[in-house]
Amino acid sequence: MKPVREAAQVRRDNPKWAAGALAFGVHAVFVLLLVFGVSWQTEHPAPVMVDLWQSLPRAESQPVAVKPPVRTAPAPKPAPAPKPQAEEPPPPKAPDIALEKEKQRAETVRLEKLKAIQAADEQARKDAARAEADALKQVRDKQAAEQKKQALLRQMEADELKQSMANESAANAARAARQAEAQAAGARQAVLAQTVGKYRDLISATVRGNTRLPDNLKGNPQVRCLVKLLPTGDVVSVRVTQSSGNPAYDAAVVRAIEKSSPLPLPAEREARAAFVPELSFSHRPQE
Repeated sequence: MKPVREAAQVRRDNPKWAAGALAFGVHAVFVLLLVFGVSWQTEHPAPVMVDLWQSLPRAESQPVAVKPPVRTAPAPKPAPAPKPQAEEPPPPKAPDIALEKEKQRAETVRLEKLKAIQAADEQARKDAARAEADALKQVRDKQAAEQKKQALLRQMEADELKQSMANESAANAARAARQAEAQAAGARQAVLAQTVGKYRDLISATVRGNTRLPDNLKGNPQVRCLVKLLPTGDVVSVRVTQSSGNPAYDAAVVRAIEKSSPLPLPAEREARAAFVPELSFSHRPQE
């Protein structure tokens, strides 16, 4: 036999008492179900703890009589409580509708203000970004303009330096050319003066060779005459511009000039210009 210990054992010493207790328990359970059904709460019955033994330990002293287990009738299942019907919410009252509309209007206004603030913030960020981009562009444009200005200034300085060097080189070349021309002119003037002097001496020698000095000439008087000549050296006229004080000597020199025609003249045009068209001729008898 396998003994079973139960948490609650009902002794059936008196059958009437057991039946009354069972009826009382059923009614109590039904009342509890109704109470919990009205309050929309359901309470599960407490579990019954039962310990099952496979076998009892053997007692070495004396055997213990084991009573057969008492079988109890199962309790009747209570009838399910009717489900309460969901009550429809009462229709909102007029003040509640006005309050709800006011709340909705306030919420709409709040959302619109929030959207306006967000839009203003977004526009402010865009304006700030645009202003920053414009400022950066202005700085870059200013830097580019400054760099271009500096480049132009450097180019102008280089051009001015180049022009100055070119002007200085041209001035040096012109100065050298003038010096060369001056030197050439000096050399030419020297050659011209030498040629003119040579032909003056030649004309004086020619006139002196044709002069017949008077017997009463004393000393070494000087007579100056203006002689008009042709490019060929032919004498056109002779005029005394400064007398020697001896008319016979003056007339002898005029005759000698006329007799020496044509006078010897240089072939160079510049040298001949010193004799043509008029020649200022001075003559002394002892030179």
